[in-house]
Amino acid sequence: MTTTPSTESSRQSRCEESRKKASCTCSVNSDSETAIRTTTDFITFENRWDHFLARWGQNRSGHIVAPVLYRLGNPTADSPVFASANYTLSFDALREALTGIDAFILVLDTKGINVWCAAGKGTFGTDELIDRIEITGLSKIVSHRKIILPQLGAPGVSAHEVLRRSGFFIEYGPVRAKDLPAYLTTHSATREMRTVRFTLTDRLVLTPIELVHVILPLIATTVVLYFLTGFGAALGAITAVLAGTVLFPALLPLIPTTDFSTKGFILGIIVAIPFSAFFALAKGMSGIAQIIAALVPLLIMSPVTAYLALNFTGSSTYTSQIGVKKEIFRYVPVMVLMTSMGIVLAIALGIFSVLGVV
Repeated sequence: MTTTPSTESSRQSRCEESRKKASCTCSVNSDSETAIRTTTDFITFENRWDHFLARWGQNRSGHIVAPVLYRLGNPTADSPVFASANYTLSFDALREALTGIDAFILVLDTKGINVWCAAGKGTFGTDELIDRIEITGLSKIVSHRKIILPQLGAPGVSAHEVLRRSGFFIEYGPVRAKDLPAYLTTHSATREMRTVRFTLTDRLVLTPIELVHVILPLIATTVVLYFLTGFGAALGAITAVLAGTVLFPALLPLIPTTDFSTKGFILGIIVAIPFSAFFALAKGMSGIAQIIAALVPLLIMSPVTAYLALNFTGSSTYTSQIGVKKEIFRYVPVMVLMTSMGIVLAIALGIFSVLGVV
């Protein structure tokens, strides 16, 4: 393949950038022309703390390792090569799973994004993999021509294109890194190894970062509602947000319908019903005022919960990229309309109450 000066310059630039990036607690072999770094299969307390901070959305862009070639244990030219993202949780899960196994780990520059999401975005992709193979000089380090990729990276990588342009054959490993030791005994994945699951634990582990994203707006909204309308409305805001960030992922498989938005609407309506009853039966409410008081929580809380539910579309096995786009264009306008109607009715009810009309 012919390499143009601009392409070569671009690759050198990426290589230089890679060397400058922060990495895990790994050592650098300065004598190696390919700058192979050495890592271990031991996960330190510092690593665990980094994982905790990543889950809570702290210093989001800082949880990265350098996108270079790593030596795990004492690999030889015949040792297997694994590809990973430069997100610390992805890299650490792989090296921990390879405990006692001598191997090379080729880390791609996914901009600090995990394998699955990076594959969808294209950063864990064909071009990046081929570039990383060339930058690290992998063909001069190993005698074979095979790289084991995580199955979840498959959407971003064209195996036949990688083979054509680099000479390396792509082998897709299991979904979960922890299955690699068993997989390596036969290089054949069982049905269980190939099955992507979204268990309760997998779903709940996503809630901290979602809570972090909404906590400040929630506090501000809660305080404002408390002083304007009282404890009930403030509690309603908290309930709607917790329903969308905690209850929704926990109950996801149990809620009917396929769209995340409609699932969110259903859950939002359920948690809003007690507030509707509370406000409708409040002292002094009668007639049309009761109807308006009952509608306001339903119109505001359910779209809030539904909107927050949309945040889980990109981290589950239930949706596709095209389906998510359709869902956003279809339901977000409905959410805006419902919320607007609820706010207008709430303001109207407040004004009528002050004027003694209701």
